[in-house]
Amino acid sequence: MAGIAIAPSVTGAPVRRSPRVLVTPEVYFAKPIDNSRLVKVSDPRRTREMAAFSFTVVVLFSLVMVYAWQHFSAVEYGYRIEQLKAQRDSAVELNRALRLEEASLRSPERIDVLARQMGLASPQAGQVVRLENSPDSGVPVLARASDVAVVVAH
Repeated sequence: MAGIAIAPSVTGAPVRRSPRVLVTPEVYFAKPIDNSRLVKVSDPRRTREMAAFSFTVVVLFSLVMVYAWQHFSAVEYGYRIEQLKAQRDSAVELNRALRLEEASLRSPERIDVLARQMGLASPQAGQVVRLENSPDSGVPVLARASDVAVVVAH
């Protein structure tokens, strides 16, 4: 038990105390230093090294920024492509629905039922003039005066 002192406590029981280390306080004195007469000597080698280092940092930064720009552009184009694909799919679906609606509206049975509801009658023989070529065949059709009938209303 060397170095540890035992002293009685207030209650009478011995208390262990650790040895105290005596430290000498450090004293600092402010000393004014005048550097106004100092002149910085330019070192051309150090200047060249700093210029080369700065150029290298700028080139590396530029390369990283170009890479990041390309990466983010590719991601943005990917999202745009997906958006356009979804838009195309919805347009194709709308086109399909419109073609189906057109087919149902062009149905001769439906037109006949609507015409009869409006009080129209079926055409008499000779009232229907059929064209030789259908307009959907892509062949040009010329108008002829013999197929045209003029009806004058009084």
